[in-house]
Amino acid sequence: MKEELIVSGRMNHLIDPQLQIWHWHIPLYLFLGGLAAGILFFAALNTILGKEEKYPTAVKIAPFITPFLLIIGLIALFLDLNHKLFFWRLYTTIRIESPMSWGAWTLMVVTPLSLIWCAVNIKEIFPKMEWKYQFLKDLDAFFRRNLIFISWLLLIFSLILGVYTGILFSAFNARPLWNTSILGPLFLTSGLSTGAAAIVLLSKNHNERNHFARIDLMLIGIEIFLIIHMFMGFLASTQVHIEAAQLFLGGPYTTPFWLFVFTLGLVFPATLEILELRGFKLPYWIAPVLVLFGGLLFRFIIAYAGQVSRWLY
Repeated sequence: MKEELIVSGRMNHLIDPQLQIWHWHIPLYLFLGGLAAGILFFAALNTILGKEEKYPTAVKIAPFITPFLLIIGLIALFLDLNHKLFFWRLYTTIRIESPMSWGAWTLMVVTPLSLIWCAVNIKEIFPKMEWKYQFLKDLDAFFRRNLIFISWLLLIFSLILGVYTGILFSAFNARPLWNTSILGPLFLTSGLSTGAAAIVLLSKNHNERNHFARIDLMLIGIEIFLIIHMFMGFLASTQVHIEAAQLFLGGPYTTPFWLFVFTLGLVFPATLEILELRGFKLPYWIAPVLVLFGGLLFRFIIAYAGQVSRWLY
């Protein structure tokens, strides 16, 4: 009998395609990044429009949570890495075609800008605070003189950060559920919506809450339109895309998505915001909390369902 010895690396870890390689770290980061992008976008926009005093929570108060959101998100990304000591290699090159490269460099810009924004507005939180050293006073004066330029920079990069959270998924063509250009605008809209909801939740000014409730209502409408359009596109596409859509249309993700994300995270808070704007007395915090919950769950469901969808049979 002739024997042959076959040497293969087939059984090595991660050689074959794996389901759910991305665990809770990635959707958590995408939610926190989108939320931070939404808050910073509204802060920068209202500063450019000269509405700092009209909407103080959006411009001066809410941005104080963004450095913490970004840092927690970065920690989640770091925990997800297989080779943690080599994360710095993302910053040794710029690859225009790589979503990872875009995200790394965008975070490199947005994170220090969020800290600068907090430093400029820190007296809103601590009115008696004074900079101890002269160079800090000079730095503060420099940032204040160039606040409009910083606002434009923050506006642009917050939009890039919001879109990138969706493009990170859509760049993976091997997963049919993620293989759609709708995810970029959808994640951006969702991030802006959660940002508006966070401002409503933090604000003590009735007029400011109503203003951002209207904005959130508009964004929820856009989000619903994009979700419906995404599924229409899947159902009119190839068989694997139809099967990806069926995960949400009778499949295992039907109830979590349509009940908790679409109904409780979008339709119900939109209804509450409409009633409140029409003068009904309702606890103002319910709608924004539901929007934040829906935004978080949306990213978890898309992350996990996307890894289930596949081309292989």
